[in-house]
Amino acid sequence: MKIEKQFNFNKFEKDIYNKWETSNSFKAKKSNESFCIMMPPPNVTGSLHMGHALTFTIQDILIRYNRMRGKEVLWQAGTDHAGIATQMVVEKKLLENNISRNDLGRDKFIEKVWEWKKESGGKISNQLRRLGSSADWSRERFTMDEGLSKAVRKAFVDLYNDGIIYKDKRLVNWDPKLLTAISDLEVEQKEIEGTLWHIKYPINENKFLIIATTRPETLLGDSAVAVNPDDTRYKDLIGESCILPLVNKKIPIIADKHADPEKGSGAVKITPAHDFNDFEVGKRNNLKFINIFDQYAKINHNAPEEFQNLDRYEARKIILKKLENLGLLIKEEKQKMFVPYGDRSGVVIEPWLTDQWFCNAKKLSIEPINSIKTGKSKFIPKQWENTFYNWMENIQPWCISRQLWWGHQIPVWYGPDKKIFVETSLDEAKRKSKIFYGKDTSLIQDSDVLDTWFSSALWTFSTLDWPEKSYELEKFYPGNVLVTGFDIIFFWVARMMMMGSYFMKKTPFEDIYIHPLIRDEKGQKMSKSKGNIIDPLDLLEKYGADTLRFTLTALLNPGRDVKLSESRVKGYKSFTNKIWNASNFLLINNCKYDSNLDISNLNEPLNKWIISKLSLTQKKIKYNMQKYLFHEVANDLYHFIWHTYCDWYVEFSKSIFEKNLQNSNETKSVAAWVFIEILKLSHPIMPFITEKLWEKFFDDDENMLINQILTDIGNVDKDEIYNNYFDNLISIISKVRNLRSEFNISYKELININFSNNDDKFIKFLKNNENEINRLLKTNIITYDKKTSKIDGAAYLLINQTSLSIPLNNLIDTNNELKKLNLRKDIELKNLKKIELKLSNSSFLSKAPKEVIEQFEKQSNLIKSSIEKIDQIIDTIK
Repeated sequence: MKIEKQFNFNKFEKDIYNKWETSNSFKAKKSNESFCIMMPPPNVTGSLHMGHALTFTIQDILIRYNRMRGKEVLWQAGTDHAGIATQMVVEKKLLENNISRNDLGRDKFIEKVWEWKKESGGKISNQLRRLGSSADWSRERFTMDEGLSKAVRKAFVDLYNDGIIYKDKRLVNWDPKLLTAISDLEVEQKEIEGTLWHIKYPINENKFLIIATTRPETLLGDSAVAVNPDDTRYKDLIGESCILPLVNKKIPIIADKHADPEKGSGAVKITPAHDFNDFEVGKRNNLKFINIFDQYAKINHNAPEEFQNLDRYEARKIILKKLENLGLLIKEEKQKMFVPYGDRSGVVIEPWLTDQWFCNAKKLSIEPINSIKTGKSKFIPKQWENTFYNWMENIQPWCISRQLWWGHQIPVWYGPDKKIFVETSLDEAKRKSKIFYGKDTSLIQDSDVLDTWFSSALWTFSTLDWPEKSYELEKFYPGNVLVTGFDIIFFWVARMMMMGSYFMKKTPFEDIYIHPLIRDEKGQKMSKSKGNIIDPLDLLEKYGADTLRFTLTALLNPGRDVKLSESRVKGYKSFTNKIWNASNFLLINNCKYDSNLDISNLNEPLNKWIISKLSLTQKKIKYNMQKYLFHEVANDLYHFIWHTYCDWYVEFSKSIFEKNLQNSNETKSVAAWVFIEILKLSHPIMPFITEKLWEKFFDDDENMLINQILTDIGNVDKDEIYNNYFDNLISIISKVRNLRSEFNISYKELININFSNNDDKFIKFLKNNENEINRLLKTNIITYDKKTSKIDGAAYLLINQTSLSIPLNNLIDTNNELKKLNLRKDIELKNLKKIELKLSNSSFLSKAPKEVIEQFEKQSNLIKSSIEKIDQIIDTIK
């Protein structure tokens, strides 16, 4: 067997992945117990970012782990057609040749989109392969493929027939550049330095109300002025009217709780057709809804003629100038404010009153809320339940129509008299229209398409062949867990629960694991403007998939955002190297895996000890996987592999191998056997390196690691006393090494140690391992007593009822060392006092950013730990 110094991930990862995929290792294998995760479909236009890397790593860990538990596992892959994003990409591509979508027409443009999808749409899926994602790609779906399109049409028709989908005139987020309604998720609230204008609304020649607004152009559409019913200043004005400036018409002064007496003058202008809050006020008070904008956000015919056809911002300038000339503009003041922008178009979004298709989300929300309350589904961490309830209990009608060409065209046809036919196909619509009109009639399909989230909401069952019945639908619905970020709990998670509960009569998943955000090392959100974006593709190229996956897993602490830096990833690269070097050690020493090894009948205490530690690690990992404590799984693996196995077991076994001691063959078998179990346990997080190392022990393409079942060795602590003895010996060696390090005692200087313990068996154990103690601690004389005797100039250590005395007279100046330690302690105490003063300052705590306070708290804990360590060292040499 060729011994390679390190794992060349760039050389091996692609070949290993191809072996997995071509051998159908990702396909579900029949079993009584199933496990299913629905992959959140990334946009077909997308490229792998750190959020993807995190969420798909978590999912793949769960998929690989449960596959190795012998379950029938499906990770349903797919991509989203991403309506606006994809249409913009293709439009931009066409414009490079001076062609617009209108030049082509709808049908030809759609053909171009499909051509683009065929050429470029597989990029994100291939990047997920690069990460190691073991999804069943043979079942990969696309939200616009024929099967899912059929499901979308069926769902729309059923919801319409049940009165849940309807057409209505309501306010939507309107993008005047893209000329379509967009979802709240596609609206970015940007903080800007804006202006608040104070305007007089005359009541009569001597009396007026003062209104403050950031959008003076919308006064052209005002229907009323509202005051709070409890505001005594305006009690006598309620029911009266005022004059709307520039329009010169009377509008009523109404009482409504929306008006806040503590803000401004306490009187607010109400523009029901151009403000979401005003829309509700308008409905409550039966006001007129006056739409003053067209689709391009220009002033329309509902405003006075002098303003018509003006852009909204041009109209603003003219309106302000006229108000000033009339003496109605009192003042203007600068202030910070949030303004809604389209995240793709980059223009300010207008609340716009328009005819759209809506879904009665309130009615659909009842079952999902009940599912969480009764425990049929649960959020992990539990804190997200309150966010879910808050959104769902205040849910508004869902605008499901979009004025685009790319997407699921709404299955609604109109007759010549605007009669609506809602059917799953044109043929069915024609059949119904013939019955209605008594003859063949020309029908026109609604030009709008459905919100992308509508098809995504059906993902958990449409991908399993619904509305047809299938084995997969029966086996894998509902899924076991959904893994996603908190930002789409409302937009996707809640809507999948709505649709799943409605059509399947079951909640679509048992657990909803909400992972944290990935931030930079300072805890700041990654953004292009800050220049702190970390590209996972760069990290994959530099450090390999296993290192990136392990880093993300290790940092995945529940309830805390992941603070990521390249240095953290680089640091964990040494862990993969450690595993690789351990395999080389085994191969060099001819340690071979023996499938017939009876681990319950071992002779060597060292081997019994490592088996007991492996058993404990298996139990911990199983528990932590079930609880989604991924950082604990990574910690369990790291501690067992690096410290227990490599630092101690391998180190102790060297003497057995080198001197060919009794039980040498047994130790070689156990060393290989435990390492194979390490590969199995590590595979879900680090699939590539573990598969490659597996090949070194089992050169058989039919017997790949990905297809193995995890071993459960159960309770093996028959020799618990001796296992504890090994733990104590490790503690002794570690503490003495620390002592050498603290006082800079060279390993060329041999030390004397006296052990004191009443336990005769432990003393015997130490004597049996004296060669190891000599080798690892560089000792000269080792003595044993039952009682500790005081020796001048000696260091004293107490480790689990074992007392150690180590004479230091000839090695260090004890008095000088004590002085240095006390000086260090004084410096640390002064630093601690400064930090504690900061943390006890209420003004600092109220003004300082959260991350700054956390940094001070972290420094405080580090200093306290340092002081405690110094005290311990002082105690050893007093």
